Amino acid sequence: MANGHEIPEPTELVYVPAPSWHPVLLAVGLAGIGIGLFAGWVYSVAGGILAVAVLGSWIRASSFELGRLPRRQRLTSAVLPAVPLRSGSESPYEDYS
Repeated sequence: MANGHEIPEPTELVYVPAPSWHPVLLAVGLAGIGIGLFAGWVYSVAGGILAVAVLGSWIRASSFELGRLPRRQRLTSAVLPAVPLRSGSESPYEDYS
């Protein structure tokens, strides 16, 4: 930076899941079930098998990603007060009546 200040290292990290085709394939399977209600039972069976297989795969993949996350993060932010900011007798809606 121009003024010589270093950017501090982040203390709390946001973890984003990996991109996946699971939602699209699950939607195709559910659409197959819906089409099978009108076009024939073969589409319902194929859509149901696809939906169950994709749902199981999605659950396994998400549990694997959840297992990779750190157990705890180092917190350096302020803690919110345990007491309410207003007393119990004041109503936030008094001005609007």
